[in-house]
Amino acid sequence: MTAPVTPGFSFRTEASDGHARVGRFTTPHFDVETPTFMPVGTQGSVKGLSPAEVESTGAQIVLGNTYHLWLRPGPELIAKLGGLHGFTKWPRAMLTDSGGFQAFSLAQEGPRTAATAGKFNAGAKISEEGVVFRSHLDGSRHAMTPETSMLVQGQLGADVSMQLDECTPLSDEKVRDRAALEGAVARTTRWAKRCLDVWNRDYRHQQKALFGIVQGGTFVDLRIAHAEELAALDFDGLALGGFSVGEPIPMMYEALAEVAHRLDAERPRYLMGVGTPLDLLEGVEHGVDLFDCVLPTRNARNGQALTRFGTVNIKQARFREDPRPLDEACGCACCAGGYARAYLRHLFVAGEMLVLRLLSIHNLWTYGALMREARAAIREGRYAAFKRSWIEGWNRGVE
Repeated sequence: MTAPVTPGFSFRTEASDGHARVGRFTTPHFDVETPTFMPVGTQGSVKGLSPAEVESTGAQIVLGNTYHLWLRPGPELIAKLGGLHGFTKWPRAMLTDSGGFQAFSLAQEGPRTAATAGKFNAGAKISEEGVVFRSHLDGSRHAMTPETSMLVQGQLGADVSMQLDECTPLSDEKVRDRAALEGAVARTTRWAKRCLDVWNRDYRHQQKALFGIVQGGTFVDLRIAHAEELAALDFDGLALGGFSVGEPIPMMYEALAEVAHRLDAERPRYLMGVGTPLDLLEGVEHGVDLFDCVLPTRNARNGQALTRFGTVNIKQARFREDPRPLDEACGCACCAGGYARAYLRHLFVAGEMLVLRLLSIHNLWTYGALMREARAAIREGRYAAFKRSWIEGWNRGVE
């Protein structure tokens, strides 16, 4: 195994309970306690919230999206204004994805229409060189190569960047063919080496880390073999990509149980784009350190609050006169501030923006609290009991 080599970065395990572990991921901007959840700031902000509000939920690291920031406002402008940290005023650690997933999933031939919206790979042309796509904003043509992804992410200047990988959705019939997945894995490794060539030459000395991405669908042997290939390269961390893209949840859990703990123990392990609180609990059990997902903020904007006792759909008429907070044990600005379910429902029905912000703060706090409590349970050797108790509460539902 090749240990991380970027100046200013380190990772160490501080406690473990089975495969679950508590770690400390040191970056130039912040010491991140793991396991932890990264709120998604797609276009340079966690939608509707200020950096201080995101920080108040316990977030230690946030994610920015390379595809969106590349297309608008452009990495040159962001670099000129101090990189993502200076541009967004986020004071803690930051990670950017490669942009590849969005290039595959949002790109299409021409501007978006009702007929093409949401189609994976609609119009994206993948080759050994990279992916050619048309912007979802205006239909303009762009080419995302491993070298381009590194250049854009280098200009964005986050603490951690991601290699360009080929992610094929399990909802697409062709990836049920093992040969197709083997091809994507092999190409991802070739792209990994091209990414590292650029990164080692231009950015590693600037205290910017690079993670590799393990692919392979739900084929455990492919995943393990790919993890070993990437562990031999000088990545600062390893991620599991290509999960939660259409496969049944039990299949994802089975693969995670076999693969996650086999990623190099000396580097942080990142499960990309996953997921629900139950998904996070499962990932932590198998040794995952970092998570991200749009779910807590996206669901908040649709009127759904996530609590220790399941979900609250604030639109429901049963909350019209309910004086209770979303979760009486919650310490977020929404619950601790005394906002009643009745008030939150009124705001949502009235179309007031405040409710979307309050629900987003609450949901991110719930995720942050879940991770804080998981770390404490691991340190005390009771993670299995903690996980079981949390799932029982979630399944019990909200009164």
